Amino acid sequence: MHDPEPHSPAPRAHRTTTVAIPVRSFEGAKSRLGAVLDAEERRDLVERLLGRAIGAALATSSVVEVIVVSPDPEVLGVAAAAGARTVEQRSRGLNPALQEARAAATGERLLVVPADLPGVTPEALERVLAAGDAAGPPSVVLAPDRHGRGTNALLLDPSDVIDPAFGGDSRAGHAWLASSAEAAFAEVPDVLGLDIDTPEDLLLAGALQREATGVD
Repeated sequence: MHDPEPHSPAPRAHRTTTVAIPVRSFEGAKSRLGAVLDAEERRDLVERLLGRAIGAALATSSVVEVIVVSPDPEVLGVAAAAGARTVEQRSRGLNPALQEARAAATGERLLVVPADLPGVTPEALERVLAAGDAAGPPSVVLAPDRHGRGTNALLLDPSDVIDPAFGGDSRAGHAWLASSAEAAFAEVPDVLGLDIDTPEDLLLAGALQREATGVD
């Protein structure tokens, strides 16, 4: 008679995820790039980056929907054509916009992804979600920006574990809020660190694209 083999623990099921992408508007976007890009070029850049973010999120496992929240009807039209759900922002400001997206979300957890990340890919988003899977709820997972102060992706599980607190030193702010909520906190370094706000960021994004395509 053989002894029964010990059972290995069942893997934790993926929790459903809503991705929220906030966009202020196309008009006047990325004004800090005005020294190197004209208004039309800046608008085209923002639209391309938004399309990339939506496409990456839709191709990520456990993501059940992508919500783009914006007060700009043109942004919402572009987002809908790319396959996103849209929420017309009624409030003012980034964090209130994300609360509106959260109220409309159907996923168990909320992944906030800014629309200006040139390195966004399904693989990068999977790394953030994997850290959330490992932590389990309640938890807050953050991908810091390259300066170590901002937040370039934020996973909230459950979606209302804390309120989003973007702006200023949001990396420290989100960590503090997670601690106050007695939620696990994890960071995913070296992923999604680059967002495009300045001419230097634009140069780095070009180098990132050349590296990805193997073009010198």
